[in-house]
Amino acid sequence: MIQKNILKQPKSIVEVTITVPWADLQLTWDQTLQKMAQDLELPGFRKGQAPMPMVEQNLGIKLQDEVLKQAMPNFLIEALKGTDIIPIDYPKYDLLNFVKGQQIQYKATVTNRPAVTIGNYKTIKTTRPAIKPVTEEEISKVIDDLYKRWKVRNPAAQPTANSQQPTDKTSAQGGSISFQQTAAGQPAAPATNGQGNGSAASVGTSVDKPDDNFAKAMGATSLADLREKVRKDLEANVKYNNELDYEEAILQEVEKITTVELPDILITDELNRMLVSLQRRVADMGLLLEDYLKGQGKTLEQLKNEWKPQAEKNVRMELGLAEIARQEKVTISDTELQAEVDKIADARVKKQFEAQEPRLHLRHALRQTRTLDLLKKMVGG
Repeated sequence: MIQKNILKQPKSIVEVTITVPWADLQLTWDQTLQKMAQDLELPGFRKGQAPMPMVEQNLGIKLQDEVLKQAMPNFLIEALKGTDIIPIDYPKYDLLNFVKGQQIQYKATVTNRPAVTIGNYKTIKTTRPAIKPVTEEEISKVIDDLYKRWKVRNPAAQPTANSQQPTDKTSAQGGSISFQQTAAGQPAAPATNGQGNGSAASVGTSVDKPDDNFAKAMGATSLADLREKVRKDLEANVKYNNELDYEEAILQEVEKITTVELPDILITDELNRMLVSLQRRVADMGLLLEDYLKGQGKTLEQLKNEWKPQAEKNVRMELGLAEIARQEKVTISDTELQAEVDKIADARVKKQFEAQEPRLHLRHALRQTRTLDLLKKMVGG
């Protein structure tokens, strides 16, 4: 029977010292030895046929390491049964004492799920930001930007007063316009079904401004139709960003009423997440992170130090929302989880969710989203 000594440290760190008698370890030792012996070839013996004492002597420390790699996590799980400790990171193991035929003693250090105290979230008050109407100037700016890009791609296809219909039938028949949000908050150029290849024969006096032929190349039926499509996309973007701002305002209130001693591992993980996000944005600009930091006159460590207060707020916000989910008994069923996985079109990405860890992350994300939706109803949005 194993013996354990649990010592709780600040910031949710827990040290578990475990002592295991040889009798409880011998079966794992023998099974591991048998398995490793099958792949070992010693002089004078066929592969897997050498006597066990010789195999054991030859394997030496490799055998011990393999046994401990299997045994220590299992004994840690056993030691934590019946306790309130729920590790949120991978344990760090330190072997204190081990001799074959005698007891093994080691220490496992884990980060416990922190205790979270949250105020009365049912009284949160926040106001949904007003939706700013889309102006004609904004629509014109988007169309002008589209037109400039279109001219670069099609220098010979300039709109004229008496232009013919575009020769690209795909574009002339109309297609979907897909706007993407840029870092500045304005939609980028839409992708066109015809790759922007709709061309018009120049006849008459050139008019260097968008016209119906250009609009048809963009997948619209006319310039007026293109303006309406742009208006709808801009309004959809405004509405989407308005919803994000509203959710952020609610989460800020959740963070304010959340009390928790933040584990270092969670702050580090959040800083790394923020860094990955920055790397993607920098890559979109055609830069390396090193070049970006040099341009900012900062080191990576300086950047992380600047970000740390925001990372702590993000973690506190996340833990507060999870605590509300627990109190409100918000759950995601296996059927709901699988339905979300089934929506994934990319087969390679979908296959990743056959493993347990990605499914746990997805379930948590869905639970947080559902909890936020519940909060929005409570607040009245």
